Amino acid sequence: QVQLAESGGGLVQAGGSLRLSCAASGRTASSDAMGWFRQAPGKGREFVATTRWSGGNTYYADYADSVKGRFTISRGNAKNTVYLQMNSLKPEDTAVYYCAAATGSITIPTMRVSRAYDSWGQGTQVTVSS
Repeated sequence: QVQLAESGGGLVQAGGSLRLSCAASGRTASSDAMGWFRQAPGKGREFVATTRWSGGNTYYADYADSVKGRFTISRGNAKNTVYLQMNSLKPEDTAVYYCAAATGSITIPTMRVSRAYDSWGQGTQVTVSS
């Protein structure tokens, strides 16, 4: 199991940008995939972005259609940090954003599914005002 802590959420005007960070501790090296999900009030947890990497280099990344071209998932030089750069934010992006990690091996299609991940952060609130 990996322990995760998100940061970087806040209030931003439509069209603005935020960068979310996720710091991982524990069995970080054993994580097969990491991703970002979000949940708005009254809605289920929604896939946002996911990535797998080897040797510190991302070799696979995927995005929800709703954020493609606006959001970018990346890993910092530190092997225990993953980021979500969010540009051109819209009010419909308002949600609690969660970082997730899979400590076991998961398939690429499963990387979009929240139930495939076994470690979750506490979430960080992102509010986009119009």
